[in-house]
Amino acid sequence: MANAPLDVNRIAAVDAARAARLLSEVRSAALAGQRTSVAPRPVIEQSWERMMRSGVDPEHGFSPGLLPREEVERRREASPLRHVLPVLRKGLLSVADVAQHIMVVADEDGRVLWREGHPSVLRKADGLGFELGADWREDVVGTNGVGTPAVVRRPVQVFASEHFVRSHTTWTCTGAPVTDPRDGRLLGVVDVSGPLETMHPATLAWVDSVAKLAEARLRELHLSALERLRAVAAPVLARLGGRAAVVDQDGWTAAVTGMPYTPRIPLPKSVSPGRRWLPAVGLCSLEPLAGGWLVRAGEEATAHGDARIVLDLTRTRRWSVAVSGGAGSWSHELSPRHAELLYLLAVHPAGRSAADLAEAVFGDPARTVTVRAEMSRVRRYLGALLEHRPYRFREGAEVRVLLPEDPRDLLPHSTAPAVRRAGVSSPAL
Repeated sequence: MANAPLDVNRIAAVDAARAARLLSEVRSAALAGQRTSVAPRPVIEQSWERMMRSGVDPEHGFSPGLLPREEVERRREASPLRHVLPVLRKGLLSVADVAQHIMVVADEDGRVLWREGHPSVLRKADGLGFELGADWREDVVGTNGVGTPAVVRRPVQVFASEHFVRSHTTWTCTGAPVTDPRDGRLLGVVDVSGPLETMHPATLAWVDSVAKLAEARLRELHLSALERLRAVAAPVLARLGGRAAVVDQDGWTAAVTGMPYTPRIPLPKSVSPGRRWLPAVGLCSLEPLAGGWLVRAGEEATAHGDARIVLDLTRTRRWSVAVSGGAGSWSHELSPRHAELLYLLAVHPAGRSAADLAEAVFGDPARTVTVRAEMSRVRRYLGALLEHRPYRFREGAEVRVLLPEDPRDLLPHSTAPAVRRAGVSSPAL
């Protein structure tokens, strides 16, 4: 599209108005398909390209699609981010209010669940549709500090005309994703926003550091909950023979007896008491406990040969693997790294060594330790459906990959060389 990327931070630190004018010129030229002497930053340019492919209108308004207040409250109660609001408020609000910013917390679907800060800036945000319950996904409202970090899975500052939709170009916003420290799943985005003249080069590092503090707090809460469940589990397991484990509501292991310890035993989404097949255990029975489940293992299920595995990569932010067959059906949401690895195995059914995967993901065949660690985590939920030496899906399993309509939307967060090459043209499997 152009030549050297525009150094927004350097220019805006001296003259925010000049930086805004330059960006306006770059944006206008980009939307007109013209070449310029400078280019938008890569993360912004790639976002604009996604917006043009998805048909977002850069010149006109949009409907924020507000949720009813009751639905906002329901989502607040269900969101793990409610547990870290004190961390976010302490880290962001005192400075944001003085700097005439607001703090916004959105869930994994881009819905604004909390919004606090300077009163006059809140009123301006209302005029942009930046309200409670609003949908701020990137493919709904264009490049922004909530939707874009959710897509690329890293902190992003969007300054003035880096916003794709013209009505947002008087605004600056900086967002960072908050992920589940247990499995890397996206929980939402925390964002600091305000008028463009309030932009500061250090805001990106500031928001990112507070998001990481929130993740650390979630990790502490998880470990504390497991300790409490372990105290409940101890007398129960002491009375049992055979193989058994006590897990929390999400399958994270508090204690085991008669079987190797594994950090997590993935449970069905709608779990209920009774006999069922779990990938990590086999045939077992589930019994409710206070704060979790007692998993009592029976004979191993062996019906793997007729398994059907569907890797769904059609969305830009949430990916999953679903398994069905004689042993039952289940699905698992994938972290960004696991989505990359399973895609690379699916398109190479003969298998790939750890060095092959390291080169494909990192461009460095020596990073086998990292690959082996990640593949070990994958095997915790795919179990016998995934083999190693080389890594591959089990022979006889039917594997299908669902890809986005436009190959360029394949795992947009990914920097893996093999994925980026495949994004030029990805065959459906």
